[in-house]
Amino acid sequence: METPKEETFHSFTSEELLGPLNDVEKRYAPERLYVSGNLQHVPLSGPRAAIIGSRKASPEGIKVASNIAKVLVKNEVIVVSGLAEGIDTAAHKTTIEEGGYTIAVLGTPLDHVYPAKNFQLQQTIMHQHLAISQFPTGYPIQPKNFVIRNRTMALLSNASIIVEAGEKSGSLHQGWEALRLGRPLFIWKSIMNDRSLTWPKKMLEYGAVELTEPEEVIDVLPSSKGILNWGQLV
Repeated sequence: METPKEETFHSFTSEELLGPLNDVEKRYAPERLYVSGNLQHVPLSGPRAAIIGSRKASPEGIKVASNIAKVLVKNEVIVVSGLAEGIDTAAHKTTIEEGGYTIAVLGTPLDHVYPAKNFQLQQTIMHQHLAISQFPTGYPIQPKNFVIRNRTMALLSNASIIVEAGEKSGSLHQGWEALRLGRPLFIWKSIMNDRSLTWPKKMLEYGAVELTEPEEVIDVLPSSKGILNWGQLV
């Protein structure tokens, strides 16, 4: 299995990729971001929504992630996810199949593939879409990098959607970071009905919103008509 070629990578500061950042956004923003792929959306322009969730996703969770991705693509929203198994993979693959544009935010340097089974998917994204990592070539691969990656994914996304996640899911780090940044955070309705989980109620108290229909996400994303005041929804 060949690894991605370093000569195809590009390096940007966070502000070169995202535009000016406020003090809250700058606090955890990476100094540099490494990018590979189709640069038509660089510097990144909205709307962008992250679909995230469990690696050990249920069939229903996979179906929900795919349906949300279809709605986002139909509305010309860039779908962001983390290239992990489960929900992330469903989001990326559906977006590509539907003719949309997807961004993968990696927890490894660009010259590594994780998980290995997503090698071909990562290759497709790195050539036709966009892969982003804050870890330079040669950076040691550690579990904590994926937590850091989730924080960066929240920064790159105008809104985040948690489809399915347990009490210790890494997706929760992104959820809390989205709330810290003042970004819309949606929690899919089936999670709200799971009495074994304590985190959804806690996030609702800090401004997260239950998502009952994928179309509800569109109302809070940047468009030619501007962006809805998030305060109107919470």
